[in-house]
Amino acid sequence: MKALSGAGANIVVADLDGSGLQDSGVDCKFVRTNVADAESVRALIEEVEASLGGADILVNNAGIQFLSPVVDFPEERWNALLGVILTGTFLCSKHALPYMLSRRWGRIINIASLHAKVASPFKSAYVSAKHGVLGFTKTLALEVAEQNITCNAICPAYVRTPLVEKQIADQAIRHHIAPEEVITRIMTEPAAIKRLLEPDEVASLALYLCSDAAAGITGAALDIDLGWTAR
Repeated sequence: MKALSGAGANIVVADLDGSGLQDSGVDCKFVRTNVADAESVRALIEEVEASLGGADILVNNAGIQFLSPVVDFPEERWNALLGVILTGTFLCSKHALPYMLSRRWGRIINIASLHAKVASPFKSAYVSAKHGVLGFTKTLALEVAEQNITCNAICPAYVRTPLVEKQIADQAIRHHIAPEEVITRIMTEPAAIKRLLEPDEVASLALYLCSDAAAGITGAALDIDLGWTAR
């Protein structure tokens, strides 16, 4: 958000809860949205059209997490994760695309995950949804390539966000270890660079993908995984 705003973009944030935006330091418009609900997404895009004339750049970044063995995984939690992560990416892209197509220019960036390429135990819904995001990214990229619209996915390792901070506590309980051990034994142990990513590192790649310099990149799944998948 800060990176795109700093480059001159008008920012619209779609979320269930706009708390914290006042401290972001970014001049942005907030639209309360449930990305898993088609009518809510349609209202969001109509608001973007009314205020900005439609979207030129779409960053699909909504995410939730739930840890459980498959045998115990609540079906409503499974549906919720796929709804937000995979269906939400589809709905936002579908409804933003007409305005990109009308201008023959657009950038769609799907924030996937390292878990779009590899798996971890107890994350069946999240891993499945993120793998689906990669398939969707490739399909959409092929459909709109001739319209000067690109669609790419960014696949980061663990990023220092509230979602990850909550996972530390959940993983500690699941694996019966201390919270500080979660970072060293689970989140960073397979990586070559032993640390969490910072949000600005992901934002920098997203900004590049929006630029004309990246016009030839589409259908890609770009890793920022601290060397996790190099092995």
